[in-house]
Amino acid sequence: MHNRSPFLSLSSYGTRWPVTRRIAFAAVTVAVLLALAGVVALLTGGGNSRQAAETAAPAPSGSTPSSEAAPTPSSGSGSVPMPPQISEPVAYARAAAQMLWSYDTRDTSRDQQLAGMRAWMTTETKYADWASVSGQVPDPVLWSRMADQDQHATAHVTEGHYPSAFKQALADDPSAITEAYIYVVTVNGTQQIAWKKGGSGAEERAVTLAVQCRPGHDCTLASIAPSVTQ
Repeated sequence: MHNRSPFLSLSSYGTRWPVTRRIAFAAVTVAVLLALAGVVALLTGGGNSRQAAETAAPAPSGSTPSSEAAPTPSSGSGSVPMPPQISEPVAYARAAAQMLWSYDTRDTSRDQQLAGMRAWMTTETKYADWASVSGQVPDPVLWSRMADQDQHATAHVTEGHYPSAFKQALADDPSAITEAYIYVVTVNGTQQIAWKKGGSGAEERAVTLAVQCRPGHDCTLASIAPSVTQ
């Protein structure tokens, strides 16, 4: 039996947001980013999704506000991989999920982690939800505690697919995707965490990502949904 880590895993940190903030980000992630009328109606009840985003609850202590730019330290991004040159949404989402579930506090600072993750984001600020991504990283104190224990994680992605709600919305209005070219992809896999004195543990992971893949361009990450959509 594996020892259980006394620390939060990187990928589970952002899931502990208040319910009101998670609902607001659900509206932003799916309603605004996808610009699909059917999904908007489903999630916002006909309300204004932009207003929902503006009235979202404040970011919890330890997460990075949407207005805070990711640091770009001169030492680079540590163990965070550079985004791949992939133009297919599911393949890019799989790579992004593996990046999000992998980290190494032994050679990567918190600032480097954030800078590395920011490199995966779309540069179109209208569609970039940086708060949902940076919120996956623990606050500086917790990151320091994880580093004291040499905590690190690797990930294995088992599959990625378009959720049924996204496929149905796209089928109802195929032209809607051409506004932002944002695709919703759910990815499943496992995360292996290890720390000092042989401690280790494995957990199943699932995440729903919004990725932007404009024709003739490599895909980029737009947002992480607050809940998994199958």
